Amino acid sequence: MMAIRRPRDLWALREGRYLLVGGFNTLVGYGLGVGLYLALADRLHILVIGLIANVLAISVSFTSYKYLVFCSPGRWLAEYLRSYLVYGGSAVLGIMLLWLLVDGLRLPIWLAQGMAMSLTIVASYLGHDRFTFRRPQRGTTDG
Repeated sequence: MMAIRRPRDLWALREGRYLLVGGFNTLVGYGLGVGLYLALADRLHILVIGLIANVLAISVSFTSYKYLVFCSPGRWLAEYLRSYLVYGGSAVLGIMLLWLLVDGLRLPIWLAQGMAMSLTIVASYLGHDRFTFRRPQRGTTDG
């Protein structure tokens, strides 16, 4: 395991890039959600605004992970569609964990949310690494 002594050492690790780029993506998603709501709330229902914000945020996240973290060549459409499955699975996992931790184990929401986020970050990384941006085996095709 590489020792992290400088910020660029963190960037040298795929997992480090994933966390840094993920932080950026989170800020972009937040900004899109709030910005679109402020700009469109008088014309569109909040669910429509949320849908638009999520499609845009996932598109930004997908692109930044593709180029900056996983350095995945080609296969745009297949990877983009697979990324939605990973994000959907992460959302379901997070919701189920919150339900279990808050309603089942009676943990405070601030602790439960932190625990759920930690687990979904790991699950999302694994999903993107092994599914969204997986590299095909030699001699096989992957669409």
